[in-house]
Amino acid sequence: MNTPIRRLSVLIAVLFTTLLVASTIVQFTQAKTLNAMSTNKRTLLDTYSRERGSIVVGGQAVAKSVSVEDQYRFLRTYPQDKLYAQLTGFYSYSVGAPYGLEHAADDLLSGDADTLFVRRVTDLITGRKTSGATIELTIDPKAQAAADKALGESKGAVVALDPKTGAILAMVSHPTYDPNPLSSHDLSKAAKAWQSLSTDQDKPYLNRAISGVYPPGSTFKVVTAAAALENGVVSDENSTVPGPAELDLPLTSTNLPNEDGRACGPNNETTLIHALEISCNTTFGSLGLDLGGEKLRAQAAKFGFGDSLQIPMRVATSSVPADLNAPQAAQAAIGQYDVRSTPLQMAMVAAGIGNQGRVMTPYLIDSVRSANLDIIESTPDPVELSQAVSEQTASTLTKMMVSVVDNGSGARARIAGVDVAGKTGTAQHDPGKPPHAWFISFAPAVNPKVAVAVVVEDGGVTGSEIGGGRVAAPIARAVMEAVLSR
Repeated sequence: MNTPIRRLSVLIAVLFTTLLVASTIVQFTQAKTLNAMSTNKRTLLDTYSRERGSIVVGGQAVAKSVSVEDQYRFLRTYPQDKLYAQLTGFYSYSVGAPYGLEHAADDLLSGDADTLFVRRVTDLITGRKTSGATIELTIDPKAQAAADKALGESKGAVVALDPKTGAILAMVSHPTYDPNPLSSHDLSKAAKAWQSLSTDQDKPYLNRAISGVYPPGSTFKVVTAAAALENGVVSDENSTVPGPAELDLPLTSTNLPNEDGRACGPNNETTLIHALEISCNTTFGSLGLDLGGEKLRAQAAKFGFGDSLQIPMRVATSSVPADLNAPQAAQAAIGQYDVRSTPLQMAMVAAGIGNQGRVMTPYLIDSVRSANLDIIESTPDPVELSQAVSEQTASTLTKMMVSVVDNGSGARARIAGVDVAGKTGTAQHDPGKPPHAWFISFAPAVNPKVAVAVVVEDGGVTGSEIGGGRVAAPIARAVMEAVLSR
């Protein structure tokens, strides 16, 4: 063989080898990545040709696929429009599914989950078209509707939990949106809907219940009280504590005042239970000084602050800053400085106290069923996140929170014939704007069936607990009544 022919043969062999290696890389190494690309229209069309599983609440589908006569074959619809939008998210050919369960539980809904492997193999053998699984949520439809109605036109969020299991009974965020236009097969209509939604300054696509991170204000005082009881700074609800009109903070010329400018009791003293009833800043600021930042932060961590949770949507992390100096610890003890919390986290605090000090891991999916309604995953066993406080401390905190509703700032959360435990909150967040109004609660106080957290953005009154009591407490009451009436 002469030299030119030999060189050409080597070149051809190299080219064939390169082609073989490239095709192997594409088909095996890069296959998963290429399939997941949002620009891969063939994959999207294949996914759309399947019947996507439904999302079900109380036996009714709040997201489902219906057969249509176009290239996509199935249209995703949301029969209750805005009520469950923050939970379901949306499934859109032109936009994708960036929010909610449509994204977080996509492998189940699309039929690609590992738990559905046997079903997919059976479908392949029988020639049956693969379809997604149906997921049933823990949501109580009455509680969801009550939360939505009570929150009304206000910006904010409501979360309700079953204290014993961690099951999420209600999750509402306002403002909300209608996901149906986003799932339209009219791609220009869907794009226009997404443009309008994504540029809205009120961020209706944001699930404030799990992604909104706020200063918790005075609702955090129950965490401070828990730390004081657990660390022996006070012995019980009747312990005498400082309550001057203004607390002298070390290391700074700025002092911590009470909202009304008055002392919380005679001789600048009061009891722990009365301090919580009237939400005395100087009492809890003083406890923050006695505890120090690390003990306060450690107690908050036992309630779930700092944890990364998924329900299965990712929950923003609530936090208490590290390395707090003395005045910062005093401010943190009343839920200010850089303390931040989601409404879900504050619902977990209330639920943990009501559940004898045990905080349960929250979850949203109750069960998973195949297309023919066979149970693939049944109701999960409750998982304890932590023992946040002792049973004795939980009992003491419960007495104090009941007194807040019966004798203090939480009067508008009262329910006839039911002992309600609660705590109001007013959280400063932006100079020149009204504070956020908070309320956390559980009921009945003994053996509770529901714990609730409510935040109303800019719903408070500067220098007063009125916002939490007047604005947020009635919302919590409506949700508790809906659950207790079952």
